[in-house]
Amino acid sequence: MPETKHNPTYALAYAGTLLEMANERQQTDTVSADLTSLQEVLSENPTFREFLRDPSISENERAETLKKVFDGKIVPLLGYFLQLLNVKRRLGDIDQIADTYQDLLDQQNGKIEVDVTVAEKLSDEQLEQVRQKVSATIKKDAVIHQYVDESIIGGMILHVQDQLIDASVKTQLAAMKKQLLENAPR
Repeated sequence: MPETKHNPTYALAYAGTLLEMANERQQTDTVSADLTSLQEVLSENPTFREFLRDPSISENERAETLKKVFDGKIVPLLGYFLQLLNVKRRLGDIDQIADTYQDLLDQQNGKIEVDVTVAEKLSDEQLEQVRQKVSATIKKDAVIHQYVDESIIGGMILHVQDQLIDASVKTQLAAMKKQLLENAPR
């Protein structure tokens, strides 16, 4: 299960600025979708990712390549933003900035990421029931990420921001064992 995200200060600054500009232009979702596509391109093309990070490549050469690759394929605001990252030598940090942008956008939209660990994969209907219950409890729109760990035997473990709610059978059995051992006659 992934740990709680801690966004570096630089990522918060850049992502916050991008979100602010996207809000002004009413393009938050478009920028989000384009950032996701950009991350997919970089993940599928590690050579291109290294090109963007390589300090021996000139700013101008990277700028020209960015224009050739992305002009007309992403919203102009993101194109300008990538050029800014190029000038500031932060293109290598685009994944973290994009993830932070999504975190800030989710927060702005009242969404919260919730990791659910279960012993067996839940059906779509069961997962939706969990999402609704969690959303009602925390009074935010829960975005559920499901993980399977057979060792928990049953029940579930919820990870909401910095909170861990362990309602697994494994933990309940361990607690009962501890209680029985503590209360056993000596």
